[in-house]
Amino acid sequence: MSGTHRYYAGLDMGSASIKAAVLSGHRLIASEIVASGGKYSDTARKIMGGVLAKAGISEDRLDGMIITGLGAESAPFDAPQVSDISCHAMGCHCLFPSTRTVIDIGGQFTKVARITPQGRIADFLMSEKCATGSGRFLQVIARILQVKLEDIGPLSMTSKHPVEFSTNCAVFAESETVSRIAEGAKAADILAGVHHAMAAKVAMLLKRVKMEPDVVLTGGGGEDEGLALAIGDALSLKILVPDKPRLTAAFGAAYLAREQHFRSHENHSD
Repeated sequence: MSGTHRYYAGLDMGSASIKAAVLSGHRLIASEIVASGGKYSDTARKIMGGVLAKAGISEDRLDGMIITGLGAESAPFDAPQVSDISCHAMGCHCLFPSTRTVIDIGGQFTKVARITPQGRIADFLMSEKCATGSGRFLQVIARILQVKLEDIGPLSMTSKHPVEFSTNCAVFAESETVSRIAEGAKAADILAGVHHAMAAKVAMLLKRVKMEPDVVLTGGGGEDEGLALAIGDALSLKILVPDKPRLTAAFGAAYLAREQHFRSHENHSD
Protein backbone atom coordinates (compact mmCIF):
# COMPACT_ATOMS: atom_id res chain seq x y z
CA MET A 1 0.00 0.00 0.00
CA SER A 2 1.36 3.42 -0.87
CA GLY A 3 1.83 5.71 2.09
CA THR A 4 2.33 2.79 4.50
CA HIS A 5 5.38 3.09 6.75
CA ARG A 6 7.94 0.36 6.23
CA TYR A 7 10.26 -0.76 9.04
CA TYR A 8 13.59 -2.57 8.94
CA ALA A 9 15.73 -3.95 11.77
CA GLY A 10 19.41 -4.72 12.18
CA LEU A 11 20.75 -6.87 15.03
CA ASP A 12 24.50 -6.93 15.74
CA MET A 13 25.48 -9.78 18.08
CA GLY A 14 28.92 -8.59 19.19
CA SER A 15 31.30 -10.27 21.65
CA ALA A 16 30.96 -7.52 24.27
CA SER A 17 27.55 -6.04 23.47
CA ILE A 18 24.46 -6.62 21.36
CA LYS A 19 23.16 -3.71 19.32
CA ALA A 20 19.81 -3.25 17.59
CA ALA A 21 18.54 -0.57 15.20
CA VAL A 22 15.17 0.08 13.56
CA LEU A 23 14.77 2.19 10.43
CA SER A 24 11.65 3.75 9.03
CA GLY A 25 12.57 4.35 5.40
CA HIS A 26 16.09 5.82 5.59
CA ARG A 27 15.63 7.20 9.10
CA LEU A 28 16.91 5.60 12.32
CA ILE A 29 13.93 5.72 14.69
CA ALA A 30 15.10 3.48 17.56
CA SER A 31 18.29 1.85 18.82
CA GLU A 32 19.54 -0.11 21.83
CA ILE A 33 22.93 -1.30 23.09
CA VAL A 34 23.20 -3.85 25.93
CA ALA A 35 26.01 -6.03 27.32
CA SER A 36 25.99 -9.46 25.65
CA GLY A 37 25.71 -11.31 28.97
CA GLY A 38 25.83 -15.08 29.44
CA LYS A 39 23.04 -16.12 27.08
CA TYR A 40 23.19 -14.53 23.63
CA SER A 41 19.72 -15.68 22.57
CA ASP A 42 17.98 -14.34 25.70
CA THR A 43 19.79 -10.98 25.42
CA ALA A 44 18.94 -10.77 21.71
CA ARG A 45 15.25 -11.37 22.39
CA LYS A 46 15.27 -8.80 25.19
CA ILE A 47 17.02 -6.10 23.12
CA MET A 48 14.72 -6.65 20.12
CA GLY A 49 11.70 -6.35 22.42
CA GLY A 50 13.12 -3.11 23.80
CA VAL A 51 14.01 -1.53 20.45
CA LEU A 52 10.63 -2.44 18.88
CA ALA A 53 8.85 -0.94 21.90
CA LYS A 54 10.90 2.25 21.42
CA ALA A 55 9.91 2.29 17.74
CA GLY A 56 6.28 1.73 18.74
CA ILE A 57 5.82 -1.35 16.53
CA SER A 58 5.45 -5.12 16.94
CA GLU A 59 7.80 -7.66 15.37
CA ASP A 60 5.25 -8.58 12.67
CA ARG A 61 5.36 -4.97 11.39
CA LEU A 62 8.99 -5.42 10.27
CA ASP A 63 9.40 -5.58 6.50
CA GLY A 64 12.93 -6.92 6.80
CA MET A 65 15.66 -7.83 9.27
CA ILE A 66 19.33 -8.77 9.03
CA ILE A 67 21.49 -10.29 11.77
CA THR A 68 25.25 -9.81 12.00
CA GLY A 69 28.14 -10.15 14.44
CA LEU A 70 30.15 -12.87 16.15
CA GLY A 71 27.11 -14.41 17.86
CA ALA A 72 24.72 -14.20 14.88
CA GLU A 73 24.25 -18.01 14.89
CA SER A 74 22.75 -17.73 18.40
CA ALA A 75 20.06 -15.22 17.39
CA PRO A 76 16.56 -16.63 17.99
CA PHE A 77 15.14 -15.00 14.85
CA ASP A 78 14.55 -16.36 11.36
CA ALA A 79 16.44 -13.73 9.37
CA PRO A 80 19.36 -13.63 6.90
CA GLN A 81 22.91 -13.23 8.27
CA VAL A 82 25.49 -10.86 6.76
CA SER A 83 29.13 -10.36 7.83
CA ASP A 84 29.63 -7.55 10.31
CA ILE A 85 32.27 -5.82 8.18
CA SER A 86 29.78 -5.63 5.27
CA CYS A 87 27.24 -4.10 7.66
CA HIS A 88 29.82 -1.64 9.02
CA ALA A 89 30.70 -0.70 5.44
CA MET A 90 27.08 0.04 4.56
CA GLY A 91 26.47 1.85 7.88
CA CYS A 92 29.51 4.10 7.34
CA HIS A 93 28.53 4.70 3.71
CA CYS A 94 25.05 5.86 4.81
CA LEU A 95 26.44 8.13 7.54
CA PHE A 96 29.41 9.44 5.52
CA PRO A 97 28.94 8.89 1.76
CA SER A 98 32.58 9.92 1.25
CA THR A 99 33.79 6.85 3.22
CA ARG A 100 36.37 4.76 1.36
CA THR A 101 38.03 2.99 4.31
CA VAL A 102 36.49 1.56 7.49
CA ILE A 103 38.29 0.67 10.73
CA ASP A 104 36.25 -1.44 13.17
CA ILE A 105 37.89 -1.84 16.57
CA GLY A 106 35.78 -4.34 18.50
CA GLY A 107 36.15 -6.35 21.69
CA GLN A 108 38.00 -9.25 20.01
CA PHE A 109 39.47 -8.02 16.73
CA THR A 110 40.32 -4.99 14.63
CA LYS A 111 39.01 -5.17 11.06
CA VAL A 112 39.84 -2.80 8.24
CA ALA A 113 38.15 -2.57 4.85
CA ARG A 114 38.50 -0.48 1.73
CA ILE A 115 35.02 0.11 0.33
CA THR A 116 33.50 1.17 -2.98
CA PRO A 117 31.56 4.42 -3.51
CA GLN A 118 28.41 2.23 -3.16
CA GLY A 119 29.39 0.99 0.32
CA ARG A 120 30.54 -2.51 -0.71
CA ILE A 121 33.75 -4.26 0.39
CA ALA A 122 36.66 -3.87 -2.06
CA ASP A 123 39.33 -5.35 0.24
CA PHE A 124 39.32 -6.53 3.84
CA LEU A 125 41.78 -7.58 6.58
CA MET A 126 41.49 -8.62 10.22
CA SER A 127 44.07 -8.40 13.01
CA GLU A 128 45.56 -11.66 14.26
CA LYS A 129 43.99 -13.06 17.42
CA CYS A 130 45.99 -10.97 19.88
CA ALA A 131 44.50 -8.55 22.38
CA THR A 132 46.76 -5.68 21.27
CA GLY A 133 44.74 -5.65 18.05
CA SER A 134 41.43 -5.05 19.83
CA GLY A 135 39.53 -3.11 22.46
CA ARG A 136 40.36 -5.92 24.90
CA PHE A 137 43.86 -4.44 25.24
CA LEU A 138 42.42 -1.12 26.43
CA GLN A 139 40.18 -2.95 28.92
CA VAL A 140 43.18 -4.81 30.37
CA ILE A 141 45.29 -1.65 30.75
CA ALA A 142 42.33 0.33 32.16
CA ARG A 143 41.84 -2.36 34.80
CA ILE A 144 45.52 -2.22 35.82
CA LEU A 145 45.45 1.59 35.97
CA GLN A 146 42.04 1.58 37.70
CA VAL A 147 40.67 3.97 35.09
CA LYS A 148 37.09 3.84 33.76
CA LEU A 149 36.86 2.97 30.05
CA GLU A 150 35.03 6.21 29.25
CA ASP A 151 37.88 8.20 30.88
CA ILE A 152 40.67 6.62 28.79
CA GLY A 153 40.35 8.97 25.80
CA PRO A 154 40.25 12.32 27.65
CA LEU A 155 42.99 11.23 30.09
CA SER A 156 45.35 10.02 27.32
CA MET A 157 45.01 13.38 25.57
CA THR A 158 46.60 15.13 28.57
CA SER A 159 49.81 13.10 28.10
CA LYS A 160 53.07 15.03 27.71
CA HIS A 161 55.46 12.04 27.46
CA PRO A 162 53.76 8.93 26.01
CA VAL A 163 55.30 5.66 27.17
CA GLU A 164 56.81 3.59 24.37
CA PHE A 165 55.88 -0.08 24.54
CA SER A 166 58.70 -2.40 23.48
CA THR A 167 56.34 -5.30 22.74
CA ASN A 168 53.40 -6.01 20.45
CA CYS A 169 52.09 -8.74 22.74
CA ALA A 170 49.28 -7.89 25.18
CA VAL A 171 50.55 -10.33 27.83
CA PHE A 172 54.00 -8.70 27.90
CA ALA A 173 52.51 -5.22 27.55
CA GLU A 174 50.50 -5.93 30.70
CA SER A 175 53.65 -6.73 32.70
CA GLU A 176 55.45 -3.80 31.05
CA THR A 177 52.62 -1.51 32.22
CA VAL A 178 53.04 -2.75 35.80
CA SER A 179 56.80 -2.05 35.55
CA ARG A 180 56.19 1.45 34.18
CA ILE A 181 53.78 2.24 37.03
CA ALA A 182 56.49 1.12 39.49
CA GLU A 183 58.93 3.47 37.70
CA GLY A 184 56.49 6.35 38.26
CA ALA A 185 54.99 6.71 34.77
CA LYS A 186 51.69 8.62 34.75
CA ALA A 187 48.46 6.89 33.75
CA ALA A 188 47.94 9.45 30.94
CA ASP A 189 51.38 8.66 29.45
CA ILE A 190 50.78 4.90 29.65
CA LEU A 191 47.39 5.22 27.93
CA ALA A 192 48.83 7.47 25.22
CA GLY A 193 51.53 4.84 24.67
CA VAL A 194 48.88 2.11 24.35
CA HIS A 195 47.02 4.26 21.79
CA HIS A 196 50.21 4.77 19.78
CA ALA A 197 50.93 1.01 19.81
CA MET A 198 47.37 0.23 18.64
CA ALA A 199 47.49 2.99 16.01
CA ALA A 200 50.74 1.56 14.59
CA LYS A 201 49.05 -1.87 14.21
CA VAL A 202 46.01 -0.32 12.53
CA ALA A 203 48.25 1.69 10.17
CA MET A 204 50.01 -1.54 9.09
CA LEU A 205 46.67 -3.21 8.29
CA LEU A 206 45.48 -0.13 6.39
CA LYS A 207 48.63 -0.07 4.28
CA ARG A 208 47.94 -3.66 3.24
CA VAL A 209 44.37 -2.88 2.08
CA LYS A 210 45.64 0.20 0.18
CA MET A 211 43.66 2.65 2.31
CA GLU A 212 41.93 5.62 0.70
CA PRO A 213 40.34 8.62 2.49
CA ASP A 214 37.85 9.31 3.92
CA VAL A 215 38.59 6.95 6.81
CA VAL A 216 35.89 6.15 9.38
CA LEU A 217 36.49 4.57 12.81
CA THR A 218 33.65 2.43 14.22
CA GLY A 219 33.10 -0.08 17.03
CA GLY A 220 33.93 0.45 20.69
CA GLY A 221 37.28 1.92 19.66
CA GLY A 222 35.40 4.81 18.09
CA GLU A 223 34.23 5.90 21.54
CA ASP A 224 37.86 6.52 22.55
CA GLU A 225 38.75 9.97 21.19
CA GLY A 226 42.40 9.55 22.19
CA LEU A 227 42.64 6.41 20.06
CA ALA A 228 40.96 8.16 17.11
CA LEU A 229 43.51 10.98 17.37
CA ALA A 230 46.44 8.53 17.62
CA ILE A 231 45.27 6.71 14.47
CA GLY A 232 44.83 10.05 12.71
CA ASP A 233 48.38 11.05 13.70
CA ALA A 234 49.77 7.71 12.47
CA LEU A 235 48.04 8.21 9.10
CA SER A 236 48.50 12.01 8.91
CA LEU A 237 44.79 12.57 8.27
CA LYS A 238 41.59 13.31 10.14
CA ILE A 239 39.56 10.28 11.16
CA LEU A 240 35.76 10.49 10.94
CA VAL A 241 33.78 8.95 13.81
CA PRO A 242 29.99 8.36 13.87
CA ASP A 243 27.98 9.79 16.79
CA LYS A 244 27.26 6.21 17.93
CA PRO A 245 30.21 4.17 16.64
CA ARG A 246 29.10 0.92 18.29
CA LEU A 247 25.77 1.09 16.44
CA THR A 248 27.18 1.28 12.89
CA ALA A 249 26.87 -2.43 12.02
CA ALA A 250 23.29 -2.68 13.36
CA PHE A 251 22.37 0.45 11.39
CA GLY A 252 24.06 -0.92 8.27
CA ALA A 253 22.29 -4.29 8.74
CA ALA A 254 18.90 -2.54 8.90
CA TYR A 255 19.75 -0.59 5.76
CA LEU A 256 20.78 -3.80 3.96
CA ALA A 257 17.47 -5.37 5.05
CA ARG A 258 15.70 -2.42 3.41
CA GLU A 259 17.73 -2.90 0.21
CA GLN A 260 16.99 -6.63 0.19
CA HIS A 261 13.25 -6.00 0.63
CA PHE A 262 13.10 -3.62 -2.32
CA ARG A 263 15.23 -5.91 -4.48
CA SER A 264 12.95 -8.92 -3.85
CA HIS A 265 9.87 -6.81 -4.67
CA GLU A 266 11.48 -5.61 -7.91
CA ASN A 267 12.23 -9.23 -8.87
CA HIS A 268 8.67 -10.29 -8.16
CA SER A 269 7.29 -7.46 -10.26
CA ASP A 270 9.40 -8.42 -13.31
